This record gives sequence, C-alpha cells and structure tokens, in this order.
Amino acid sequence: MSKRLDVIYENGVFRPLDPVDIREHQRGTVTLIEPEEDWLDTEYMDSCAEEVQEHVSLETVRNILSKIPESLAEEIRAKRDGQ
Repeated sequence: MSKRLDVIYENGVFRPLDPVDIREHQRGTVTLIEPEEDWLDTEYMDSCAEEVQEHVSLETVRNILSKIPESLAEEIRAKRDGQ
C-alpha cells in the first residue's frame, strides 16, 4: 500500500504536514519531488484578469440564451433520431 504524504524537513527530520495513520517505528520509503514553483504563469493570469472588467449577470445570460430558437434538448433528440 502507498500513501502520499506532504512533509517538511526540519532539524534533520522529515515531519508530515497532516496526521498519519501508521504505527510507531513503522518503516517506509520517502520519495522527494521538488515542488514546481513556476509552473503557473501568474503574470499572464494577472493580465487576463485586468482585461476582464465586466461582470455578466445571470439575467444577462438568461436573456441571451432565451434568443436561441430551439432548445438544446430538441436538437440532441433530432440528431439522435437522424432528422
């Protein structure tokens, strides 16, 4: 059985960050994986957030959807039935 444990190395000891359900002196193996700090392009996300200034209300979405001539369910049925 394997478990993923997030740990921190302090004072020469690996300490789990969450409680673990193992017995005292139980042995196991720890695999160290360096955290990838820069996988998320926060500068790009910030620039996108600046571009999106307008909040679209639920009422606006409903008004736009109400202008669609057929319902999606009818379209799915028609395609399923080969029409």
